[in-house]
Amino acid sequence: MNRWLITILLFFTGACASELSAYPFTVEPVATFDEPWAMAFLPDGRVLVTEKQGQLLVVSTNDGAVAPVRGVPAVDYGGQGGLGDVILHPDFAENGRIYLSYAEAGDDDTRGAAVASATLTLVPGREALSDVDVIWRQDPKVSGRGHYGHRLLFSEDGFLFITSGERQKFDPAQDMNGNLGKIVRLNDDGSVPADNPFAEQGGVTAQIWSLGHRNPLGIAFDADGQLWNIEMGPRGGDELNLVRRGKNYGYPIVSNGRHYDGRDIPDHDTRPEFEAPKVWWSPVISPGGFMIYSGNLFPEWQGDGFIAGLSSEALVRIEFDGADAREVERYSMSKRIRAVVQGPDGAIWLLEDKDGGRLLKLTPR
Repeated sequence: MNRWLITILLFFTGACASELSAYPFTVEPVATFDEPWAMAFLPDGRVLVTEKQGQLLVVSTNDGAVAPVRGVPAVDYGGQGGLGDVILHPDFAENGRIYLSYAEAGDDDTRGAAVASATLTLVPGREALSDVDVIWRQDPKVSGRGHYGHRLLFSEDGFLFITSGERQKFDPAQDMNGNLGKIVRLNDDGSVPADNPFAEQGGVTAQIWSLGHRNPLGIAFDADGQLWNIEMGPRGGDELNLVRRGKNYGYPIVSNGRHYDGRDIPDHDTRPEFEAPKVWWSPVISPGGFMIYSGNLFPEWQGDGFIAGLSSEALVRIEFDGADAREVERYSMSKRIRAVVQGPDGAIWLLEDKDGGRLLKLTPR
């Protein structure tokens, strides 16, 4: 697309051209969606995009052409709930399996996140899911439609990590008899790895990798294999955490924010037995997604983290130094940013939030 046309499009859709011109990237709009939430690249360069109301779409990154995928599980749409994340199985090229997270209805006006695996067929005009298998559910299901979390990530050794929000219920984040407010670690079929930190306790507890989380909405491994997560704090106190096996991150006992009704929450430094965030924000940035860059298009950013900012309407860049991290730059996008991923060629791709949210491609200027 002509760069002058891109500048005009961005100006009339909310991004300031003079501001973007100072950034080390150009921005190309590719397609527009209704409440997009997540994306994952296919081996052929197309991208899967989820929409909260329950649509899974195959999108051409060349011309923005969109094809719907049939067979998506029924979602409980409303509030923060609906169709969520999408990732490929590490052996997708051989088995065609993908994973979806979504809000699922329960009994008595309850609901919770669920994760299903399915085989994706990409025959043109007949794109569909088959052999759908629900491999994980939030336990217990509760009322309300907030804080599902449900971001998905495979480790290099083939384990599936799922972020599970505390569903705006506070105390479940510390309850070892449930998986709310936790990061869980599973085998690719949903079974529990024998070396999980609480595996010997059995049941839902065996799934838990770490606890004391609020609403974790991004998760990524760095080049050293360290796991990081980004999560929304309460009123203040958004967190970037280095996630370690079996550790407790303290919510709701501690937080560097406070309750929305104004009540104080003790800060992390008052309770050193809990893991403190490596970076925290107040005012908040409202993180929507997270990735750590490893591509070649932006060599100066290799190893840096990128956070999709919702209320901050920004792309936030993080530098790491071993077990430490810091924010080093913030690029205003003038729109709520829901997701950020690295494309196959090293471009950075963003999804804007809400109706009319666009798929944006960032390449070096």
